[in-house]
Amino acid sequence: MLSLTYLSSAAHLLSSTELAELLVLWRPRNHERHITGLLLYSGGNIIQTLEGPDDEVTSTFADIARDPRHTGVIEVLRDPIEERAFPDWSMGFNDVSDVDTTDIEGFNDYLLLSNGQAGPGRQQVQTMFEIFKRYNP
Repeated sequence: MLSLTYLSSAAHLLSSTELAELLVLWRPRNHERHITGLLLYSGGNIIQTLEGPDDEVTSTFADIARDPRHTGVIEVLRDPIEERAFPDWSMGFNDVSDVDTTDIEGFNDYLLLSNGQAGPGRQQVQTMFEIFKRYNP
């Protein structure tokens, strides 16, 4: 099994409504591929960890790198893993004022939490997510 974390920028800023629509679209596809992880979006900045079978993670990342909605895609960590840090796939975004997230399966309120506690995961990924959160209020 493989864990891959990357950074990128959105080619154009996405509204929380657009992000919610993408979350609903992506969750079933990732489930079919046995991909889990976490995607955080704030002000056009993206950090995502993908976890799952090596070939599925590699293929998914290649799709993302070619996706015109992403610019400046940088792979920052690629590690074989035996246990998932993120056993489900979810997405967090910090401007949710115009979307009711209570009924959106897979919405992660990580960016909205004030206690700074990261979920389970490898220390490097937790550190990157904390830095992302700190500089993308």
